[in-house]
Amino acid sequence: MGKFNLPDLPYAYDSLEPYIDATTMEIHHSKHHAAYVNNLNNAIAATELEGKSLEELLASAGSLSPAVRNNGGGHFNHSLFWSIMGKDKGGNPSGKLGDDIASIFGSFDSFKDQFAKAGATRFGSGWAWLLVKDGKLVVSSTPNQDNPLMDVAEVKGTPILGLDVWEHAYYLKYQNRRPEYIENFFNVIDWDAVSERYERAL
Repeated sequence: MGKFNLPDLPYAYDSLEPYIDATTMEIHHSKHHAAYVNNLNNAIAATELEGKSLEELLASAGSLSPAVRNNGGGHFNHSLFWSIMGKDKGGNPSGKLGDDIASIFGSFDSFKDQFAKAGATRFGSGWAWLLVKDGKLVVSSTPNQDNPLMDVAEVKGTPILGLDVWEHAYYLKYQNRRPEYIENFFNVIDWDAVSERYERAL
């Protein structure tokens, strides 16, 4: 596999304005995510973990060192996060994903409420997720840089939508107003990208 690399953002740092500001995006990607990648590479260097895929590492997170678990999770989570947002996105999901969200959660608005609650009530740092568990959509949250792929996750499955609720993801613009940040996240979700992940997860 070689060493892990920081993925390029699929859009400019200012593409998600006014909902997520360019300065936050630049620091978040070029500093925070880059640090997770560098620290992960350092943590697995010259060990039996070198050469394993990110998914393989996460599947056995419970038996790994905190450095591998936290930085591996950070790398995976951020790579997913960047990929499910975009310029001039938002709106409502359509197709099978839209139908299944409506049938499982009652409506898209009910899903939004449940997802927002998962993010707003996650104590300290963590993530809110929409994932596929046993072929069904589920909302959950995880602490720190954990995610549903990990063997230690309270709710295990394949994440298709993730929201970073660490303070570094929103504090420059929103300060302590995490619920406002979560609400505005829905204006930048690329539902086509989420739908593609959903199809692959089924």
